[in-house]
Parts: sequence; C-alpha cells; structure tokens
Amino acid sequence: MERRFEQIIFASRWLLAPFYLGLVIALVLLLVKFTQEVFHIVPHVLDMAEKDVLLAVLTLIDLSLAGNLLLMVIFSGYENFVSKIDVANHEDRPDWMGKVDFSGLKLKLIASIVAISGIHLLKAFMNLPNVAHDELMWLVIVHMTFVLSGVLLALMDRLEGHRHSPSKDAGEH
Repeated sequence: MERRFEQIIFASRWLLAPFYLGLVIALVLLLVKFTQEVFHIVPHVLDMAEKDVLLAVLTLIDLSLAGNLLLMVIFSGYENFVSKIDVANHEDRPDWMGKVDFSGLKLKLIASIVAISGIHLLKAFMNLPNVAHDELMWLVIVHMTFVLSGVLLALMDRLEGHRHSPSKDAGEH
C-alpha cells in the first residue's frame, strides 16, 4: 500500500505539465506582441526621433528578455519537476539545459526581472518630461527592491552552499 501511495505521489508531478504548456502559449502571445511592435515601428522609423527609436528598441528588448525568462522557466521547471527533455543529441540544445537546478533558476529569474525592471527605468529616464516624479520614484524603488532581492537570494544560496559543502579544515582538528 505504501509503495502504491508513493507511486501516485510521484506521478502527480505530471499535474504540472499543463502549467508549462500554458507558459508555451504565453510565449506565443509574447511573440504576437513583439511582432505587432515591429510592424508598428518599421513604417514610422524614418519619421521618429532618435529617442523614440531607442524607446521602441528598448520595448523590443524588454519583450525579448521576457521571452527568454519564460523559456528558462519552461525548460528548467519541466526538467526539474516533471521529466527530462530528451534532446541530448540535438545540435541546438542549449548548454545550460539540464544543468540549472531550482536554486540556479531562482537566480536567473531574479536577474531577468532586474534586467526588465532596469529597461523600464531607462525608458522612464529617456522620457523624463512625460513621467511624473512620483511614478519615477516608484520605478526606482521597485527596481532597487528587485536588485536587493537578487543580492539577498544570491547571498542566501552562497551561504547555503557553504553550509552543505565540506570545510577545507575538516579533519585537521
């Protein structure tokens, strides 16, 4: 009976598969939005001021980073919690695939969020005359909160790694 119960619990990991399929759909939605932005920018690029072109490019970069973030979560989450993705011999298999554990995924996620937040902050600074001071203040506060969170997560992971790794001095006392 215990063995059957454990098999059911182990099989329950497949309940996460629809979540990752939903994230694939979200990636398609980001692609649609990215394509819409490109088609919106291209016809007007010659009429746009340099600042407006840069803001448009930052929007595309922002969408690209969000797509990268989604792909990391899809690949790493699926491999860490559901099943290995069997593409080991495929020439286009990313080097990091299969090597990012939950801790590494957290750090990559926060790094991506910091980058996305930084782009939003840069866009606000480039559009300073049209951004309210309160809005700018909150963008800085949110960005710094993400930065601090990332530093603290990295520090916690480092401390956790030191706690579990054997000490250089072990056995010398």
